[in-house]
Amino acid sequence: MKILLAVDGSAYTKKMLAYIATHDNLFGAGNTFSLISVQPPLPARARAAVGAATANEYYEEESAKVTTSVLKLLKRNGIEAKTIHKVGAPGEQISKAAESGKFDLVVMGSHGHSALGNLVMGSVATQVLAHCSVPVLLVR
Repeated sequence: MKILLAVDGSAYTKKMLAYIATHDNLFGAGNTFSLISVQPPLPARARAAVGAATANEYYEEESAKVTTSVLKLLKRNGIEAKTIHKVGAPGEQISKAAESGKFDLVVMGSHGHSALGNLVMGSVATQVLAHCSVPVLLVR
């Protein structure tokens, strides 16, 4: 199975990783894993002021802050993973990556907001569920 792990460095990502580490039957060695980290875009004026190269370097550094520790944790549990770095709206980018990469499953942590909380604040998990044709496993 080809699995996409959406990571953002939050406590919810850590819970999702703990879940993966304890479910060998579902996430065993026969699967391939990729991590996706999505960075919000810089405002257009800021990007123009610093230049595209500097902005792209910033995005890579921010993504690496999230994925480096996750890759180490997965490796300790015998899982090798590739990384995908995107810039944009997280829900949209995760959904697009899952579909274009032909993944079998998306796994992500969820804050577990109420329906009212999702209406007010929005939710990356809700956006992924709404726009992704790939099955999604939410870990709370």
